[in-house]
Amino acid sequence: MAVPKSKQSKSRTNKRFANYKATAPQLVECPHCHEQKVAHRVCKNCGYYDGKEVVAQKEAKA
Repeated sequence: MAVPKSKQSKSRTNKRFANYKATAPQLVECPHCHEQKVAHRVCKNCGYYDGKEVVAQKEAKA
């Protein structure tokens, strides 16, 4: 039976699986502020996720 002469490196092994095209993340409308946001993430504009405020937003100075 044929046996490899030496170990194949991780980078060489992983090259077999590296031939794909990344897709842009899907954007959805935030139900709270109606801005576009990445699905299943906290809204950067209002800080809400799943109807609850997760990140407190600082008030803008006037």
